Amino acid sequence: MTLYTHQSENIRKTWFLMAMFFALVIAIGYFLNWYYSNPSIMYVAIAFALFMNVGSYWWSDKLVVAMTGAKPADPREYRDLIQIVENLSITAGLPMPKVYVVNDSAPNAFATGRNPENAVVAATTGLLAVLDRTELEGVMAHELSHVGNRDMLVSTVAVVLAGFIAIIADLFMRSMLWGGGDDRDSKAGVIFLVLGIVGIILAPIAAQMIQLAISRKREYLADASGALLTRYPEGLASALEKISHYSQPMKRANNATAHLFIADPFGSEKRTLGQKISNLFQTHPPAAERIRILRDMSK
Repeated sequence: MTLYTHQSENIRKTWFLMAMFFALVIAIGYFLNWYYSNPSIMYVAIAFALFMNVGSYWWSDKLVVAMTGAKPADPREYRDLIQIVENLSITAGLPMPKVYVVNDSAPNAFATGRNPENAVVAATTGLLAVLDRTELEGVMAHELSHVGNRDMLVSTVAVVLAGFIAIIADLFMRSMLWGGGDDRDSKAGVIFLVLGIVGIILAPIAAQMIQLAISRKREYLADASGALLTRYPEGLASALEKISHYSQPMKRANNATAHLFIADPFGSEKRTLGQKISNLFQTHPPAAERIRILRDMSK
């Protein structure tokens, strides 16, 4: 598989997952319209979810920087990092993002910002300490690919949809005694009601799994795009290998920002029991799989 075919495959899979997300929302909406014979509750929930999540999307750069404790990179102390980001930005045709550094021994990096003009890329001091120049270029190319691919927008849409489904499911379970439409008394209506209740209980779990699957696909896509940018997949593969050997969590690891990092900020220590099951709920694909794919690209 070439760099280009892997990139195209991940784009198709991401759109497929988003289509599944929208289908789940439509199915829930259809059931609630039937049950209540009044769609206004759904509109209120959508408005609330949009207000909360669009706000976090609009100010994402400032919120994430504050939550991670990142500081602007000193041009004298971190000259190489800034130069790498600048060169890659020119190659990718992107505006120069703001460059930040997180004082943390765990090797990691992230990108955020609602668009390329308001983007931020950051690296931890631990990452800068263990990577050589080609490896650091691979990581920064990965992060710039997130910016170029508009991943914050995709992630925000996924969060809005997942939040909407969770809110609707909670409201429905609390309001079962409100009553619904007249069709519920028929035999078909009872069957549909039971199926709807089971579906709406399971919907938040399904929504979270789709959201995490989208996050993992965006990581694969950024890997492929970053490798295209540097024309050297081994640089990123070697960097991921070093990063994955560090098992300690970051000092300010947070579930709200975990999906933004190139590697799981909680480290690998917590992934010991039920690994295959827990993989379903991880924001990042397994490092070994990412490394294998990148090295296959080099052949």
